Amino acid sequence: MRVLVAEDEVYLAEAVQSVLERHAMAVDVVHDGDAALEAIALNDYDVVLLDRDLPGTHGDDVCAAVAAAGDGPGIVMLTAAGRTRDKVDGFELGADDYLAKPFEFPELIARMRSLARRPRRSRPPVTVRGDLRYDAFRREVYRDGRYVKLTRKEFAVLGVLLEADGGVVSAERLLEKAWDENADPFTNSVRVTISNLRRRLGEPWVIHTVPGSGYRIAAEDAEDAEHAEDAADGVDR
Repeated sequence: MRVLVAEDEVYLAEAVQSVLERHAMAVDVVHDGDAALEAIALNDYDVVLLDRDLPGTHGDDVCAAVAAAGDGPGIVMLTAAGRTRDKVDGFELGADDYLAKPFEFPELIARMRSLARRPRRSRPPVTVRGDLRYDAFRREVYRDGRYVKLTRKEFAVLGVLLEADGGVVSAERLLEKAWDENADPFTNSVRVTISNLRRRLGEPWVIHTVPGSGYRIAAEDAEDAEHAEDAADGVDR
């Protein structure tokens, strides 16, 4: 999941970023409304944590602009005002959820996970593909009943591949969805992460390489499984 934190309180923004990254999310941070609109226009975010009282373009206007654009990221509005009227105003502007400050981080994480799997993306809390079980809430992965310990980045990459439901995901797309804005587009981080992820998941290989295109999760049928060795070609091992 890729998240934008738009919060003008620097220490709070850094604390939120740290917690979200520990939950395998790629997080960008901005401190004013103008920067938030620019980041949203340039990047494909799943969720925006939006402080209502941003300097520059007000958080209300940022929310309204994102909502008017249609199929944009989900919005969790953050504000010190927790009155019912304030919450109603936020929802009327187009926010998907509303959290008053101060808040507990477990609640924030739960609300974000819930928002990210709403019908727009049709993602269940637990994804099962063949003998692979991916639990986004608990940040757990099992292969044939065996717990697989993954790094945060490996977990995030696997989540993006599963979201594609068997479709091919390019290295550029993985870099966009599982790394933050500071990632070097010419890095080999994607290839290295995929290679490590394959080894951790074990054989038969779950992740296939599609030469010149990217990667995909192997189909569940037996015929496709027979060709799973294509996923572990010499380039990515």
